[in-house]
Amino acid sequence: MRIYDIIEKKKLGGTLNHEEIQFVVTGYTDGSIPDYQMSALLMAIYFQGMNDDETAHLTECMAKSGQMLDLSAISGIKVDKHSTGGVGDTTTIVLAPLVAAAGVPVAKMSGRGLGHTGGTVDKLESFPGFKVELGLDDFINNVNKHGVAVVGQTGNLAPADKKIYALRDVTATVDNVSLIAASIMSKKIAAGSNAIVLDVKCGSGAFMKTLDDAKLLADTMVRIGKAVGRDTIGIVTDMNQPLGNAIGNSLEVIEAIETLKGEGPEDLTLLTVTFAANMFLLAHRVETLEEGIQLAEELIASGKAMDKLCEWVASQGGNPDSVRDYSLLPSASKDMEVVAKQAGFVESIETELIGKAALVLGAGRENKESVIDLGVGLIMHKKIGDQVEAGDSLATLYYSDQSNTEGAMRYIYEAYKFSQDKVEKPQLIYTTIR
Repeated sequence: MRIYDIIEKKKLGGTLNHEEIQFVVTGYTDGSIPDYQMSALLMAIYFQGMNDDETAHLTECMAKSGQMLDLSAISGIKVDKHSTGGVGDTTTIVLAPLVAAAGVPVAKMSGRGLGHTGGTVDKLESFPGFKVELGLDDFINNVNKHGVAVVGQTGNLAPADKKIYALRDVTATVDNVSLIAASIMSKKIAAGSNAIVLDVKCGSGAFMKTLDDAKLLADTMVRIGKAVGRDTIGIVTDMNQPLGNAIGNSLEVIEAIETLKGEGPEDLTLLTVTFAANMFLLAHRVETLEEGIQLAEELIASGKAMDKLCEWVASQGGNPDSVRDYSLLPSASKDMEVVAKQAGFVESIETELIGKAALVLGAGRENKESVIDLGVGLIMHKKIGDQVEAGDSLATLYYSDQSNTEGAMRYIYEAYKFSQDKVEKPQLIYTTIR
């Protein structure tokens, strides 16, 4: 078997079989296939596409290129959740204790953020002492004892995907649905859960800008899950504005806690309750989605979800008092208001620009060596459809360095667009693919 022949086959629109895909994944991972030939194959895939079988084979081969976590020692059906990313995406910190409080085990690996704000792992480090690095035995023991553990992703999880993605990033072959789906699902499958709920974001702050593209990605990943024996649900949700009101690590943690107390933003609450209900369904904890929604709402109202959050934080070395005493969390030394210069209704928000405002303040990483300031960020006070008077606060900036505020304010003003006519609030959940 030769890589040249495989490139030629795909260039002409042929279908690659499992053996050919395995040859490519193994060869590129071990270095026997050079970058220039892999680049040629990726470009051929980009233009010719991959069918369902090819996409499933690629996913499975990348998943098996490194460590495959065995979570069989954890009792119960393990359900993982993945988001394709956005701004203010705090759902895991709400979902993990909420789902665990229902007796459904949550054994999750998450990454650090490179971009607007930190990833879930960075946000969890806002809890003083919280350990995101656990050995596999401790990870499994924590889930069995407390029902939940979230740790940093191991470096040996789907290494083929990591190497292939880095090449896609510099060869303009990132935005291919089969390659995106295989990349996401390979890591989820390697992480060992029995079932997966996917939050596929759509809009100005998401990778998939249009609803049709987001639906196609969700459908592709659900079909991959079925092909490799993982029950999978894809939910397409809006990211034409940030989720919730807080953008920034510690600020998002506080918003997550408020949501578990039943006092969070309407959109974040709706999304997390919906995802919890679907996770309960996949774990056979409930029989209908409506029953799952009711259970999630009861766990929040009773305080059991909050109690589970305190237990979870303590189980990973964090200070549980910081869950109820926000003064123990990292905080910025200064704050300022960004006020509206005109009246009207918020017509649109360029979500990526809000993310860039948080990045300028120090809430994210511009490169892998960047150090995150966990206390900085911003709170939005006006969302799409809200009426605004001149002088109203659009957002509050929380900062440590005054020199960062000018750029952040510029991004916020550029992000907001106003209309003199009343604007409807956007739909949050577009569709569910099962």
